[in-house]
Order: sequence, then C-alpha cells, then structure tokens
Amino acid sequence: MGRPSKPLLDKERITTTALELVDEKGDFSVPRIAKKLGVQTGSVYHHVDGRDGIVELLRERVCEAIDPTPLTSPGQPWEEALTVWARSYRAAFAAHPKAIPLLATSPVRAPRVLEQYELAAELLLDAGFAPADVMPVIIGLDNVVLGSALDLAAPETMWEPADATATPHLTQALAAMDAGRPDRAFELALTGLIAHARALLLA
Repeated sequence: MGRPSKPLLDKERITTTALELVDEKGDFSVPRIAKKLGVQTGSVYHHVDGRDGIVELLRERVCEAIDPTPLTSPGQPWEEALTVWARSYRAAFAAHPKAIPLLATSPVRAPRVLEQYELAAELLLDAGFAPADVMPVIIGLDNVVLGSALDLAAPETMWEPADATATPHLTQALAAMDAGRPDRAFELALTGLIAHARALLLA
C-alpha cells in the first residue's frame, strides 16, 4: 500500500483538536490530543514545539478571525481604526471564550499575531503618541476586548440578590437593564478608553 494522500497528522489537525478540547473543557493536554486523533503522544510532539507551541498555534487560529485591515487603511483616523479593529478582535475571541484564560496568561510569540500588534503600535506612533504611551493603550484595549468577550459568554443574569430590600438600588438598576447589556458595556468601555487615549495624545 502507498502512503496516504493526506497526512494522518499535521499542525492543522493538532490545532483543530486542541481548540475543540479548549472550547469544551477550557484546556488541553498533549495526551488528550493524541487520544482524540488516535495516535501516540510522541507522534504529536514530532509536529509541534511542545505545549507552548500548541498554545501559539491556538492563538494564531483564533486570531485568524481578526480583521487587521482597519489598522492599515490610509487616511482613517486612529480612533476609528482602533475601534473597528477592537470590534473584530472581540468577535474572534467571543467565539472561543474558554481560550481566553489560556491565551491571556501566555506570552505572545506567534508571528502572525505579533504582526497585528506591530500594526497597532505603528498606527499609534504615526498618530503622534509618545512611545511610553503606546503599550498602555494597546494593553488597555486588550483588557476591554477580552473582558467583554468573556462577558458575552456569561449567564444572562450575573447578579442575583437574595433580598431585594437589602440592595434596592442594585435591584432597580438590574430591572432597567436591557438585553443588550454586553454590547452596551463594551461600547461604553471602548469609548472611554479611546477618550482617555486621545487625552494622552493631546497632553
């Protein structure tokens, strides 16, 4: 019999399987990946650079859904570019919320992901931001985006006062809250971040 036309194991299949495990359980292990793929654990290691390598493959896979075009659109104000990019960024991670704790606590090394951060840094520097202010703005944007992506996966009711008389103001506010809570909260936080960044630029 000849060699199979399609490899039984490659980075794409490993990444897909790892992401399935993360979406289901919030984490992965190389033995679990191997078991799902029906191969030996050592075979997986032949294709990836250990667990850290798989984490970066996961980061690249999730970030493939982020549209970097706004960061490179000629003539687009930096505020608008960051806002549109942030919405795309949020949507990409909202599709895989259980990956956020895993990816947010590991150093970013994936070249294709670093390329987007490079574009964001270039955008801010070209807009006139001081180099010392660039990373605080980008990290702040990360915090808003990833926190909001987790919020989209949260239960509809996050606050459940047992006794409304003990928390009358909170109860009133909760009763007035509409179904668009995650989107409204995200836009509020994003608008505030952009406004503060603009103040840094003008200082």
